[in-house]
Amino acid sequence: MSMCLPSHRQHANCPANIPPESKYPNFTGEGFAIYNQFTAHLGNPQSEDCLALNIWTKTASDVGASNKPVFVFFHGGRFTIPGPHSPFYNGQYLADTEDVVVVTVNYRLGIFGFSGAPGLEQNAGLRDQRSAVEWVRDNIAGFGGDCERIIILGQSAGASSVDYYAYAHQDDPIVAGLISHSGTAFSFIPNDVSYSQSLFYNVSATLGCGDSTADSAVVVECVRRKNTTDVLAAARFAPALPTTALAQATFHPTVDNVTVFSDYVPLAKSGAFAKIPYLAGNCNYEAGFYRVGAYAANITLTPAQWQLFNQRAFTCPTKYATDARAQHGVPTWRYRYMADWENLRLYPASRDYPDSGTYHGSDMDMLFGTAYDVTGRRNSLQEELTSRYFMGAWAAFGRDPTAGLEVYGWPMSRSNTSSLVQLAYDNQAIPSIVSPDLYDSSCPPVDENNPLPGRGAF
Repeated sequence: MSMCLPSHRQHANCPANIPPESKYPNFTGEGFAIYNQFTAHLGNPQSEDCLALNIWTKTASDVGASNKPVFVFFHGGRFTIPGPHSPFYNGQYLADTEDVVVVTVNYRLGIFGFSGAPGLEQNAGLRDQRSAVEWVRDNIAGFGGDCERIIILGQSAGASSVDYYAYAHQDDPIVAGLISHSGTAFSFIPNDVSYSQSLFYNVSATLGCGDSTADSAVVVECVRRKNTTDVLAAARFAPALPTTALAQATFHPTVDNVTVFSDYVPLAKSGAFAKIPYLAGNCNYEAGFYRVGAYAANITLTPAQWQLFNQRAFTCPTKYATDARAQHGVPTWRYRYMADWENLRLYPASRDYPDSGTYHGSDMDMLFGTAYDVTGRRNSLQEELTSRYFMGAWAAFGRDPTAGLEVYGWPMSRSNTSSLVQLAYDNQAIPSIVSPDLYDSSCPPVDENNPLPGRGAF
């Protein structure tokens, strides 16, 4: 097997407030490490000089013509938590197994990526993602990549970023395909301008730079002169919107009608997105991850309430996004990941609640093949086969976004037909195909889309 190496070693993460290490009492032996690594407790340095990429490709002797599919990954973390250097997203196994190029992207986070500051361009973090795609287009041939076969993919907030990208760059997408893991433009409500500005002014006042009654340009310049650590400390205490399950992260994408829009329902209906192949899906029990955070916030929900959270934050938004593509003739595929592997379980079942199940982010270990890196425990045979299946399917999409998955045995996504691919159902690597109505029947019509019960997921 050829060695795959990242093009650079351990760049700094972008400045961010790392959430406290979880003290959840019921973690399995691996659960503590999984959860806290996923929430960026890795000791990585932070720096404002952070806009860099990690690139994995086969060693130079194996790089021939520049014809490899390129996967550009936007990490999740509520637009506030770092991720590109996480062991979850080590790209060497996918790059080596499928002979593709894997790129992970740093982008600005929290108040530095989504400041809400008056008079400035909004959503710097999303603009960073676009800049990364442009850099990849112009330079990836040097790593064996094909600039005509760039796929952007993301998980959670990164998945919503992918869908946002399709609407923001419908006329010049650059990329050949899109993949959203557990998040779409319908997954949460972006901040409006007034709310985002109120958050910024909360921070500026804490820093002694004035509030909305002062000259905005003077306030912004004062905040810019402050130490990064002080800005992060002030941002930590900006008040979050109350939600049913978890507090929504404060410094989020803001409606600017350039990178983020307020009206995704009519935009989707009119097909105002890049008409490029789309693959999207979610995990069967996303709440298995969020229940840990709810414990820390002293929030207790019933099993039925957690299922509503799953539906409104993940299942229905995935349905809305894939339905819109299919209705406009875009090649579209949809999956639902179902496995519950012993070595990746966060916590066991209790009398009243299930175990962590197929929790938020658990598909990342399969796609990137990193379960052992994260836990130190070897995969079962079916788990290893499932990971190889994931890699093969995603690589098939990358090689031919229009038809590769059909060749791989996946039907295109259609409502009311057997077209939803269940991955690792009953912990078996061979997928099953069911009607999406099995999971979508309780979703309200897209016109009535209300993600509030799932709002704290992002």
